[in-house]
This record gives sequence, structure tokens and C-alpha cells, in this order.
Amino acid sequence: MASPIPSPSALRALRNSLSLSPLKPTHHPSTRYQTRHATLLRRPKRPYTFTQLVTLSDGSTFLHRTTSPVPVYKSTKDNRNTPLWNPSSQKLLNVEEDEAGKLRRFRDKFGRGWDAETSGEVSLRSFLGLRKLEGWCSEGV
Repeated sequence: MASPIPSPSALRALRNSLSLSPLKPTHHPSTRYQTRHATLLRRPKRPYTFTQLVTLSDGSTFLHRTTSPVPVYKSTKDNRNTPLWNPSSQKLLNVEEDEAGKLRRFRDKFGRGWDAETSGEVSLRSFLGLRKLEGWCSEGV
């Protein structure tokens, strides 16, 4: 014969025990709780640096760490031979280096009226073709 059908009270007890089973500690906590793992922080990439010997225009040298693989660097322009850094140096005043010939071509085309003179007033008068006006302001004083 067939097995007897369980009573409703027995089914209710069985149903309650099945509904409580996911809350039992026998299950893995990852199925019950949301977890957040630490994110991976990558180390910054640092390039390899080489030791470089830098030679300045006056012959002085110093060591320098750089990413350039050139072992010796010879500087032709630095703060020792530039008029911007040494405005009082007499050997750097009015130095015209015409390496490419551009200055000569400019003078051939436009003349020498643009050359620097001792005062700005003299060069402006020579450019405009004016003669010096002597005493025009001192008459009424």
C-alpha cells in the first residue's frame, strides 16, 4: 500500500524547519553577506635614471641624475654666457652671432638703420630722417 499522507500540522512543522535552514551557520557567509575586497593599488612606474656629467661653457662640470642615456653633456648656452643672466658682463654686450647668415641678409634688405646705437633717440631720429631740434623747449623757460 501507499504511504500515508502527512497531517497538516506535520507539514507545517516541516515547512518551518525548511525556511529556517538558510539562516543556519552551516552555510558560507559569502552567500549571505556582501563583501568588498581591497582594490589593487599599482606602484607608480619610475624610469631608470642615468648618471650624467654636465660640462658648462666655462669648463666647470657637475654630475646629474637624468633619464637621458648620454653619459657626457656639453652645454654651449647656459647661465654663464647668456646676456639675460649676466647683463653687466662686458664680453656679452652687443654680441651678434650670425651663424645662418640671417642677420646679413636682413641688413642687405633693410639697411643698417635698425642697428642698436648708444641711445634710442639717436636711432629713432636717424630712422625717421629728422635732425635734432635744439632748444625748442627751452625758449619759454
